[in-house]
Amino acid sequence: MPTQTVRVPTGDGDLKASLALPDSSAQSDSPRPGVIVLHELFGLNNDIRRIAQRFADNGYVALAPDLYSVGPRRRLLCIRRTMQALRSGEGRAFDDIESARAWLAKRDDVDESRLAVAGFCLGGGFAILHAARSPVGVAADFYGAVPREADTLDGICPVFAGYGELDRAFVGQAGRLREHLDALDVEHEIVVYPGAGHSFMSQYGLVRSLMVRLSPMKVGHHEPSAEAAWATMLDFFQRTLSGTSDAVQT
Repeated sequence: MPTQTVRVPTGDGDLKASLALPDSSAQSDSPRPGVIVLHELFGLNNDIRRIAQRFADNGYVALAPDLYSVGPRRRLLCIRRTMQALRSGEGRAFDDIESARAWLAKRDDVDESRLAVAGFCLGGGFAILHAARSPVGVAADFYGAVPREADTLDGICPVFAGYGELDRAFVGQAGRLREHLDALDVEHEIVVYPGAGHSFMSQYGLVRSLMVRLSPMKVGHHEPSAEAAWATMLDFFQRTLSGTSDAVQT
């Protein structure tokens, strides 16, 4: 079924989000695992909705918040404010992500003890920081920025991460994240995918594809890596979130 737009209350107004649900014909009587899906710099778009739906197709109740929907209405200001929050480790975006997590956790069809967060690029950086501060059971970071100090991630849950070998701007973050999680003795699976660049999980339209084609990050969808990452991530989530045997990979 298609994603639906919902409104998540926050202290400063409603946060717009897309909600994707498992097929009703495949619903079990017990609550499902939930996942917060955090968007790239481009914001909440149809590609992030596609990703949220794929989580739903695998048995998760998926919520993708629009981190630009609360506060200043001018998009460039929203983007700047959100990037500043990621760099500083504090700000509006963290509050909004926590509001989204709390809203998802309260749903009758969600098992609060089986929550995940998955982020892409900008969202990947937020995902691991959120996972160190909130009661989620597993996190996925795709080509996101990693803080310099390991103790910033103290308290984090198990982490799956995927980076593209050709992404000259971010591939080094994979090693940093691995070192941090080793130092913190946290379970993790970090994969650098050969032949892939930045945003290899995303499927951009023609215009955006042309815009990013010449980037030094080698931006663009790389289907073999994306499919391998989906399979590995879903297996990691299922093993980490106890009792998720009803989630099937597609």
